[in-house]
Amino acid sequence: MKEFDPESLAQYNGKDGKPVYVAYQGRVFDLTGSRLWKTGAHMKRHSSGKDLTAEIIAAPHDPDVLERFPQVGILKPDKEAEMPLPNWLNRLLTRVPILRRHPHPMVVHFPIALTVVPTFFILLYLITGTRSFETTAFQCLGAAILFIPVGMLSGFLTWWLNYQAKPMKPVRIKIIFSIILLALVLIAFIWRLLAPDILLSFAGFGFVYFLLILSLIPVVTVVGWYGAKLTFPFEK
Repeated sequence: MKEFDPESLAQYNGKDGKPVYVAYQGRVFDLTGSRLWKTGAHMKRHSSGKDLTAEIIAAPHDPDVLERFPQVGILKPDKEAEMPLPNWLNRLLTRVPILRRHPHPMVVHFPIALTVVPTFFILLYLITGTRSFETTAFQCLGAAILFIPVGMLSGFLTWWLNYQAKPMKPVRIKIIFSIILLALVLIAFIWRLLAPDILLSFAGFGFVYFLLILSLIPVVTVVGWYGAKLTFPFEK
């Protein structure tokens, strides 16, 4: 059987009429005949011409579906590119493959929601005068302080497991803006804690506080945008 390395395998990406090859656990399969891979990508997130072992293990379907397609070669391991995982972690990921990809996408929804909704609750308070809406916004900030670090830690874990913690522009941007987001939330929470009546007057400091809360939306949008680009990359 033909031996592939990552560079030679990358040529079989389904573009410009090229065959569609993917690697799984050291075996290279020809998926050209699959209608689900006809563009060289599956579900607009899994690209061919790569080792997709991690993605296939974490996929909702059984890896045995690959046996329907011909094996055309084997993939030589890229020892320099891969960072070996501890044996205990390898065993855990084998038993619970969902831990490899899903914890971060699942956890990150909480800080996204908790930093977006305070603006809308404050607007409801300003429109209706109902103080409980403003209190809810404050409570969401407190919950966000708890969940943002959890989301960041799960992101670092996913980056390490699936990308060997390689320098990547989207990850770098996500890290920077996540730190900014956490800092802004902490400032807003402490400010509101020390000045419970900050929004009784929408002038002066009250207006500045509202702008601070409003700024959370574009910051968390940047974090979510670059996370989505990793999960669902654009087709060029």
